Amino acid sequence: MNKKMRFLICSLILMLIAIGFIIDQKPFMSDSKEEPNNQENDHLEGTVAKDSTGEKYKIIIDPGHGGEDPGSIGVSGSYEKDFTLSLAMKVFHLMDDIPRIEVYMTRDKDVFLSAETRVRPKFANDLKADLYISLHANTFTDPSVSGTETYYYDQSSFALANMLHKYVAEATGFRNRGVKKEDLFVLRDTNMPAILLEIGYMTNPKEEQTMLTETFQQQVAKSIKNGVKEYLKIDG
Repeated sequence: MNKKMRFLICSLILMLIAIGFIIDQKPFMSDSKEEPNNQENDHLEGTVAKDSTGEKYKIIIDPGHGGEDPGSIGVSGSYEKDFTLSLAMKVFHLMDDIPRIEVYMTRDKDVFLSAETRVRPKFANDLKADLYISLHANTFTDPSVSGTETYYYDQSSFALANMLHKYVAEATGFRNRGVKKEDLFVLRDTNMPAILLEIGYMTNPKEEQTMLTETFQQQVAKSIKNGVKEYLKIDG
């Protein structure tokens, strides 16, 4: 290869190196502006707790029985359906004063709610409620049997059951019969933490007499309110 040819090849190589250096230093420009990735922010916004957003908790208070279904019949002839409604109304008014809570009742009068059509859990599910609390009074053939007990079904309801039972059992002063798992439709068919409170025994003469007093009901209603507030970590 003669000198002239070698010179042309070297010149060509140097030219290509220079062009490559210039291109490497020039920033890449696109016709479309790159959109920021908001996927992480969207995820965070979707998991913000209600106590940060100001959104209210929806609480369902369910007075057991009603209408043609009287529930337990007490020693004096009193009906469980009347006791549960009276207690539920007191819970409702106490809860209604809490700004962070919206409280609803499955019934506010003496009406029958069908178990076959699952009216109670359907009401709570349609509202997308956060908690479901069913109020009841117990019965037994032996009038000496007494006490307060709380039922839950799903494991997600266990913490609520323990919290509310602690408050209610202390408020009643009755025998503490503990927290138990039970396959009841109002607990099984609800989509939120749900519990059933058996306040006391209507068939126990002493407990029935106490349960029908305004003072006792107000005390138990307050204990339910305080238990819910602690469970939801609501101050004030």
